[in-house]
Amino acid sequence: MENRENIIKQFFDSLIKKDISIIEKYFSENVIYIDSFGREYNGKKEVMKWFFDSNNNGNLVLKWDIKRIIKDKSTIVVEWYFEGKLNIYKNKIEQNDISHNGISIIDFNGNDKIEYIKEYFGGFD
Repeated sequence: MENRENIIKQFFDSLIKKDISIIEKYFSENVIYIDSFGREYNGKKEVMKWFFDSNNNGNLVLKWDIKRIIKDKSTIVVEWYFEGKLNIYKNKIEQNDISHNGISIIDFNGNDKIEYIKEYFGGFD
């Protein structure tokens, strides 16, 4: 279980450090990722594209702090706080400062690979 908690911490840090190797190493091939805006990414390749887009095209992750982790067998719930500059509107060049709280439900498979993440938007700060 401690290993899974460390994987999650590395994943949260990876967006700030722009380290895509965490996804390559710890996400299953068939992972499903639903972000806090409701967008769904199916498979490791789509999640890697999401990761790239989250760090380019006017997007910048400044902070993604873990407030609390709750563990139960293969599922971990993470309460977090996010700050960034996001170009969330297609074809719009300006950056939007954004900060909000959220919760992620993260499921692991038997090989300690992340197979499902669903984020819940917790409101703007």
